[in-house]
Amino acid sequence: MAKTILIVDDSASLRQVVSIALKGAGYDVIEGCDGVDALRKLDGRKIHLIISDVNMPNMDGITFLKAVKQMAGYKFTPVIMLTTEAGEDKKREGQAAGAKAWVVKPFQPAQMLTAVSKLILP
Repeated sequence: MAKTILIVDDSASLRQVVSIALKGAGYDVIEGCDGVDALRKLDGRKIHLIISDVNMPNMDGITFLKAVKQMAGYKFTPVIMLTTEAGEDKKREGQAAGAKAWVVKPFQPAQMLTAVSKLILP
């Protein structure tokens, strides 16, 4: 059974690029357009990894990450932050909230897939 990854980003084109890369590597993909939408998608099904932007309308990625970590079924789900934010303060805030990796845009799909493969156990 394929592993399922939730992509959370307000940019439809970025979600598409990430989705194509992940599907090409054999993963199933669910998409959320912001933190609020993504929380609705966390409905009990198994999610093996979450990739989230930081800067989004309605609910930003750090707030979303904190909410995920409060959910019993998802508190151990690894999260990669995929963002334009490269500042150390923002990275520390993400790590404190529970982010396992920080990938800065623009990124190479291969770089992201490497991070994904390190966080999803076979």
